[in-house]
Amino acid sequence: MADRWYRSLRWALAVVCLVAAVTVPARPPLATRTESSALRVLQLNLCNSGRAGCYTGRSVTAAVEVISAEVPDVVSLNETCRGDVAVLEAALATVHPDDTVMSAFKAAGDRPSGAVTRCLNGEPYGIGLLTRVDATTTPYTVRSGIYPAQDVSDPEERAWLCVQVPGSLHACTTHLAATSITVALDQCRHLLDAVVPAIRRSVGYAPTVLIGDLNLRHDRSPDVRSCVPPEYLRIDDGALQHVMTTPDVTICCRRSIGMHGATDHPGLLATLTIEGRHPGWTTPAQTGAPARPA
Repeated sequence: MADRWYRSLRWALAVVCLVAAVTVPARPPLATRTESSALRVLQLNLCNSGRAGCYTGRSVTAAVEVISAEVPDVVSLNETCRGDVAVLEAALATVHPDDTVMSAFKAAGDRPSGAVTRCLNGEPYGIGLLTRVDATTTPYTVRSGIYPAQDVSDPEERAWLCVQVPGSLHACTTHLAATSITVALDQCRHLLDAVVPAIRRSVGYAPTVLIGDLNLRHDRSPDVRSCVPPEYLRIDDGALQHVMTTPDVTICCRRSIGMHGATDHPGLLATLTIEGRHPGWTTPAQTGAPARPA
């Protein structure tokens, strides 16, 4: 049973291995990796709306190059157009023709229109996740939403996005308010104190990874750590991008990845290790309550 669960976990986490002009040495199939195998997660803020001053039109190409060079397992996308996610999904499907490739996207809301925020090219604008899964044996669902707390001076309404693999992984991304630190802090608390627990009540406990541009820092007031549960582990890029995990996910190391001026944020690469399944993990059907490590 343990081997079967680890195979499910590795397929659930396996993400993006794009090959551009540079040839990358092949990695072993995730289903055959050992329990000690590391998982690499990559956070990218593409600044690709076409409306912001940081827009260059080159960030998607730069992202492909970084992914090709670093071979991450999980990729989080902020400030992206829906079409960008589709391009990366198609590239991932080409690299992994024998796997089921999935992408998830959530558009930010647009207060003036009551619809969604759009890129200059007319596509919905928001956040995304890319992954490949063993869909024949691993169920997964996507959940997303708009935060109840928003800065009313900003027409963009911020969103969250989570991919759930019951019993294996909860992976989430978000891009919090940039115009109000107080609102960003409220949104962070809502995600970690309300959204993630609600997911656990629905599908049971699993290791959780949150990746994103939170527009909060650890060396400013309010401190980002004030919205992070005390048992969580956290690293950042020295600025606004963070990776947070439940304590059963070990964060080994981090590295900033240069984007060569294609966007105003570096990539943030972190190496994680998921601990073995805890004997106290159960599902809501067994306990009637959200499951947690004993």
